Amino acid sequence: MPQYKLTYFNIMGRGEPIRLIFAQGGIDYEDNRVTGDAWTAFKPSTPFGQLPVLEVDGKMLAQSGAICTYLAKQSGLNGKDDWEAAKIQELNGGVEDLLAGFRPWFTEKDETKKKEILENLTNEKIIPFLDRYEKFLADNGTGFFVGNDVTQADLNLFHWLGFLAHGICPEPFKKYAELNKFLAKIGGLPKIAAWLEKRPKTDM
Repeated sequence: MPQYKLTYFNIMGRGEPIRLIFAQGGIDYEDNRVTGDAWTAFKPSTPFGQLPVLEVDGKMLAQSGAICTYLAKQSGLNGKDDWEAAKIQELNGGVEDLLAGFRPWFTEKDETKKKEILENLTNEKIIPFLDRYEKFLADNGTGFFVGNDVTQADLNLFHWLGFLAHGICPEPFKKYAELNKFLAKIGGLPKIAAWLEKRPKTDM
C-alpha cells in the first residue's frame, strides 16, 4: 500500500472532505496538522503555496478537488462509470461556486457588515443552492446524490451541508427534509461515525 500523508491546518475546512474519503475508504494515512512556524517552513515546498497537500510515497499532490478525486478512485468512491464520475464533478463544482461567494464574508472584520453579507448570501446564494441540491437528492431517489452507493460527492456534501446546517444558516436549513435525512444517513455510516467520534474537535 502507498504511504499517504495529508498536510492541512488544524481545522476541518478543505481538509475534511479528504479525511472523510480516507475514513470511508478504510485507508491509513498520516493526518499532519500544521500551525504557525511549521506552516511557514513548509509553505515554500508546496506546489501552490497553500494547503491541503497530499504526499503519496513522497510525491506531492495539491488542490483539494484533485486530491479527493485521486483518493476516490483508489477507494471505489468515484462512481461506477464515467457518467457517474462526471455527475460527481458536476455536484462538486456547484459546491465550489457556492464557496466562492463566501470570500467577502470570511474576510470582513466588521461584525455589522459581516452580518449583512451573510444575510444577503443566505437569500441570494445559499437558499437557491439548498433548493437545487434538495431536488438533486430527491430525483436520484437512493438517499445518495449519485448512483446507488456512497461516493466522494456525498462525503464532500456531507461536510459542506453540515457547515451550513450547524453553523451558517441552521434555521433555513430545517425545512430541507431530504438534505437533513442525508446528513443523518452519511453520518450514520459506520466508518464515518467512527471518524466523527475520534476526530479532533475544532471550531470550523
